[in-house]
Amino acid sequence: MPQFTVLSGGLVIAVGTVLLALPVCSSDSVGLWEALFTVTSAITVTGLSIIDVGNELTPVGQGLLALLILVGGLGLMAITSVLQGVVLGGGALRQRLDRGRSLDVYGVGAVGGTLRLVLRMAAVVIGAGALVLFLFGFRDITDPGRRLWVAVFHAISAYNNAGFGLFSSNLEAYRDDPVVNAVIAALIVMGGIGWRVCRELWGLRSCRRRGLSLHTWLVLRSTLALLGLGTLALLATERFAPDGLLSSLGPLQQLQVGLFHAVSARTAGFNTVPLSLHTFSDAALLVLVVLMFIGASPGGTGGGVKTTTIAVLVAATRSTLQGREDVVIRRRRLEPEVLLRAVGVVLASLAVVVLMALLLGLGPTSGGEPSLPRFTFLEKLFTCVSAFATVGLDVGVTARLSRWGQLVLMVGMFVGRLGILLILSAVYGTRPLARVRYPVDDLIL
Repeated sequence: MPQFTVLSGGLVIAVGTVLLALPVCSSDSVGLWEALFTVTSAITVTGLSIIDVGNELTPVGQGLLALLILVGGLGLMAITSVLQGVVLGGGALRQRLDRGRSLDVYGVGAVGGTLRLVLRMAAVVIGAGALVLFLFGFRDITDPGRRLWVAVFHAISAYNNAGFGLFSSNLEAYRDDPVVNAVIAALIVMGGIGWRVCRELWGLRSCRRRGLSLHTWLVLRSTLALLGLGTLALLATERFAPDGLLSSLGPLQQLQVGLFHAVSARTAGFNTVPLSLHTFSDAALLVLVVLMFIGASPGGTGGGVKTTTIAVLVAATRSTLQGREDVVIRRRRLEPEVLLRAVGVVLASLAVVVLMALLLGLGPTSGGEPSLPRFTFLEKLFTCVSAFATVGLDVGVTARLSRWGQLVLMVGMFVGRLGILLILSAVYGTRPLARVRYPVDDLIL
């Protein structure tokens, strides 16, 4: 029931908004609108914010925000499966299959075990990351209690690809800290590749497993390729840009900054250097837009159109150039339905991003304040892709948008997190399979 998923997601956002707006959670500067935007960004694990989380939220509010990030990152689908079971009853075979698909499990009766596995894996990874950050990372924080909370919060945010931080300048103060950079990047990647890939890699320790499945092999290869090419593209574009941000840094610093932002652009949203049109070239921002749009992998905590979707389209293009009738990856033929689904996801996602940019252009650009400059098309496009792909990188636009613009971003975040195909299914409903096949004809392309 796609409609049930949408409604349950909206219900979680509504309850979280009311709680975050309470005085025990936030200061007077955080009203219902600010709370609504923040909770929507947390549930969709985006990270875009119009408030200073570290200063405007109380410790209770920060704890609530971390809980909302966990809820969104570990799956609105999992929560939906529980609610659906309570309301509709979980005995029917069809319902159990639908709830299994929400967790990327195509089997009967495996939802409970899968959910427990996902939660255990998340707890271990987040706990290990927080421990390393506490012992070796945020060493400038002298208060042990504060340091522990900062480590735990950032570990939760990184693993769930949320991008929320407790510092006003995000992670810019830790640009040259190898521990913080490495741990945050590792958590982002582990959360982004998905629980199924992590479980399979862990299972390779056993002699019973020989080789990787096609899904895991494709996810790992796509992830490494995007990180490598993304890092090289950022270094190249900034190296030859006039007054480029990276040109003033040493070679190791350039590599660290380039690699971290290539990782973070894959739906995480952390930044270790200021991000704006004045600090990054247009070419570098375009590279980040492409990385954000592709996003993470299926079953992961990130958004985007997914690495496997792009890999299927690349394989289809290669097969076309080679004159093949079938799409083949690693000596395995893909069904036509897989290619059609990939094309549908990319085209529908592009349509949503274009519509968001169009709506931003129709409304007030800067909250009615004439002293603020008009946003460029690149700034609007960057922000729309960041919201839809649930990334959270910001070039200084989100907080300066009018409420109309922020509403557009909230809807984009919600659609991007739940998935464009699920949203379309909720709107149009599921139709029975057609029993009629039409004659084949040719078309010139």
